[in-house]
Amino acid sequence: MLKLNAPIAGLLLLGFTTACELPPREGSANVQTAGVAPAGEVAVNPNEEYVMVTTAINMPMYVNHDQAAFKRWGEKMGVKVSVLGPAEWDVPAQIETIEQVIATRPAGLLINGTDPGIARAINKAVEAGIPTVVYDSDVPGSRRHAFLGTDWYQIGQMQGEEMVRLTGGKGKVAYMGILGLTNMEEGFRGLLDVLRKYPGIQVVGRYDDKASVETAARITSDLLAAYPDIAGICGFDSNSGPGIALAVKEAGKAGKVKITTVDWEPEHLQLVRDGVIHMLAGQKRELFCWYGAQFLFDMVHRTNRLSGNDASLGISNVPNTVNTGLLRITRENVGQFLKK
Repeated sequence: MLKLNAPIAGLLLLGFTTACELPPREGSANVQTAGVAPAGEVAVNPNEEYVMVTTAINMPMYVNHDQAAFKRWGEKMGVKVSVLGPAEWDVPAQIETIEQVIATRPAGLLINGTDPGIARAINKAVEAGIPTVVYDSDVPGSRRHAFLGTDWYQIGQMQGEEMVRLTGGKGKVAYMGILGLTNMEEGFRGLLDVLRKYPGIQVVGRYDDKASVETAARITSDLLAAYPDIAGICGFDSNSGPGIALAVKEAGKAGKVKITTVDWEPEHLQLVRDGVIHMLAGQKRELFCWYGAQFLFDMVHRTNRLSGNDASLGISNVPNTVNTGLLRITRENVGQFLKK
């Protein structure tokens, strides 16, 4: 069974507010300096605790993929795990959470790279001697020990190439996501680098849907009114696709307006099966959370030694950067993902 401290479980149920004080985690402070177990054995401290810090912890995508994989990993390894962060998309609150967790000295920190602004908090964790891994989107300026996630430029390229195929390289196209977010901007760049090769495609605008289904639907309705002949729309956050699809269906243009987007929640998959969304660029979120946690464990237990004293030489025993790749989901293969 997954073991969560009672105070932590309470925080999860409450959605965690920035006013909360995190309780101390007994026995965690010296885990990272423990001796290495004999070959073939790993001595797990019963108080060993690994903490995932994100924002919007109730977002279905995070719950169903990131947190589920992290908790399964904790069960397998026999260690404690906790998931902390604000209920809403609130980066300052995530930073405050990281800083509070640092004071409790967990064995390791797995941090969702939501915004460049969290770099200083990540660096504080590293300076405190806590193994720290960033997942989902890398954080420029941070001294994290490792990053695992998706190459968002490739996400943009995949959507661009699919949109070219779907439209025959002609027509008006728009795109939306969370403007200013590092990974999204990389995705936008990948998309535009593909589309600009086709003079028959006219990009009519980029829009900030603020990760809201309602906002994405409103933007799409406005686009359909302004450009009745729009050929396609690309989405870059988890709620873009459902919002775009909702407005397209209400306008009676399902299947006519080509839609590509990211992520593969049950709603996304159903919309692909129904022919409303044409392609999903799916991230392998389970992989970057599972292996991110394993990297922390390997750092704590020094699973692999690369020298006589890795710490004094500043050598990390885990990969610096891991690209976990993409899934291309269309109507042809969506059934396999619905069966998962």
